[in-house]
Amino acid sequence: MSLDVRESVPLAALTTLGVGGPARYFAEAADEAAVVDAFRFAEARGVPLFVLGGGSNLLVADRGVDALVLRVRVRGIELLRGRGVASGAETDGGAEAGGSAKAGGNAERALVRAGAGEAWDDLVARSVAEGWAGIECLSGIPGDVGATPIQNVGAYGQEVSETIVEVRAIDRATGAAVVLSGADCGFGYRDSRFKRAWRGRYVITAVTFALRPGGAATVRYPELQRALAVPAGGAAPPLGEVRRTVIALRRGKSMVLDPADENGRSAGSFFMNPTLAPDAAAAVLTRIEAAGVLAPGEAIPRYPADGGRVKLSAAWLIERAGFTKGTRHGAASISTRHTLALVNRGGATAEELLGLARRVRRGVLDRFGVALSAEPDLVGFAPGEIDDLVSGAHL
Repeated sequence: MSLDVRESVPLAALTTLGVGGPARYFAEAADEAAVVDAFRFAEARGVPLFVLGGGSNLLVADRGVDALVLRVRVRGIELLRGRGVASGAETDGGAEAGGSAKAGGNAERALVRAGAGEAWDDLVARSVAEGWAGIECLSGIPGDVGATPIQNVGAYGQEVSETIVEVRAIDRATGAAVVLSGADCGFGYRDSRFKRAWRGRYVITAVTFALRPGGAATVRYPELQRALAVPAGGAAPPLGEVRRTVIALRRGKSMVLDPADENGRSAGSFFMNPTLAPDAAAAVLTRIEAAGVLAPGEAIPRYPADGGRVKLSAAWLIERAGFTKGTRHGAASISTRHTLALVNRGGATAEELLGLARRVRRGVLDRFGVALSAEPDLVGFAPGEIDDLVSGAHL
């Protein structure tokens, strides 16, 4: 067996929150054969297998995880030369470039395959340096490449679903390698089939992206447009300038990894922006207007979402429900820079973070009738222990 398995390995240091107990078993897989060995090890001992990425979107229970925790370290970034395709054409693997209507157009694509263990921001930096457009607005996001399709990572007007051509994975049921097209991944807002119908079935080992050599940057998010001083319909700045600006915006919200930042020990946004059906959204907007929380002339932030739904700002709802930046619950607190982030002020426990999350969720629900749900993976908790935090956002 090519797998080196250790026991009782602390996990807190492997997460950006710095919280949580040990893994019963822990191993790293540098190739697909080691992933298959991990399946066999877990099955032989009757324990679940949990895949750990960069630890940036994760809260581990104080008791730890009674499982084999596997860190996939498959590396490499490769330009698949001679396989540039127009959006909608089939690749050698039969996948549609982009997997999303947003990747439309007829421009040639650079197919870039990255190992699941590559740091996501290293891939973004390489793409920007090479002049490959398509993921520049996703700069500064911590974590590994392999986690991005699962969450359909997005920020500042881009999502990975716009560029993912295919995902290579190992099927836990058979131990065989499979290639899944981006179009088949069922991407939605912070969602994919990997979180639902395919949950627990596949371990991702590589992701292929269709990027645009020499393409223009995507500057459609209002905050980014303002920071770049790009007028409506104006030409997009160079990719490097967009990347630097996005990182600066993220740094201003403590959304980049920085050991010197007092808000740095977080899992990023702890709550997803709720998306509501039109009738439900109208009822919520009426309730907000009646609550007396709007300043004169203030508009309620809302945006169109897939399927005709309406997306509301979780951060805005939290603030209007009376929660201020810096609100504490033991050693856990809301970030002093960004209301969506819950942070470990030093020595916080998972229970303290969950306690704060529940306070915030209950406050928003009581005030506006909107149930927020947690964005990070909550791992190691008993059945039913976290049900209130992982459901209810999409009303």
